[in-house]
Amino acid sequence: MSQTVRLLPFAGADGATNMSADEALLESASGGHAALRFYTWDEPTLSLGYFQPAADRAADANLARLAWVRRATGGAAIVHHHELTYALALPGGKEWASAEHWICRMHHIVQRVLARHGVKSHAVICGEEQKLGPVVCFLHQTPGDLLINGSKVAGSAQRKMRGALLQHGSILLRRSAYAPPLAGICDAPGAPALAPDDLARELAGAFAADTGWRVEPGEWTAAERARTAVIRAEKYANPDWNEKR
Repeated sequence: MSQTVRLLPFAGADGATNMSADEALLESASGGHAALRFYTWDEPTLSLGYFQPAADRAADANLARLAWVRRATGGAAIVHHHELTYALALPGGKEWASAEHWICRMHHIVQRVLARHGVKSHAVICGEEQKLGPVVCFLHQTPGDLLINGSKVAGSAQRKMRGALLQHGSILLRRSAYAPPLAGICDAPGAPALAPDDLARELAGAFAADTGWRVEPGEWTAAERARTAVIRAEKYANPDWNEKR
């Protein structure tokens, strides 16, 4: 029987809430419940990787002006502004496993959707890694990342808990004044104007087609809402937790 993945409503929230909600989904996945969600951010926000020093924010005056939050996943800083973010939470077990690494698989799904709009992109392969800046994730091109005209437009990171997987990632749509070197998908010559909610719908359909799983619209459970609030207070809205490195 095909696996079922709950597709949560498209929504925007502040950084602390978004990161807490993703962690709540990871907890649900560790209990056997898969979910996929697409979301935006209520205001331009910088997210730091879990191990990244908080002092890195001061390295760039543009970054220092932003609201910020620490992620539960590793990697470097991401400017969440003109972009679409996704989170995929999968239980452990071979029925949820992928022959292709999930980061590469999700980026190939994005690549196919962009191709429908006439946008050509390129997935970074081993040996092509480039670090073009010390702080910002999208200036660090690693295997599996998605590029357009040499600029990174999609990057993802993972965290695991009791065999369950959380993967979330950023899909850059347009250039941000807070990160001017980074061109987005819609900045490419001749590229269409993609709205985040429209792209989210297309990606959900492409994910279902790629996996063969049922992707069914659903709501947050009461337990997930409660856990999101608790995690938010304990971690992502807590200055001591965010500034601990």
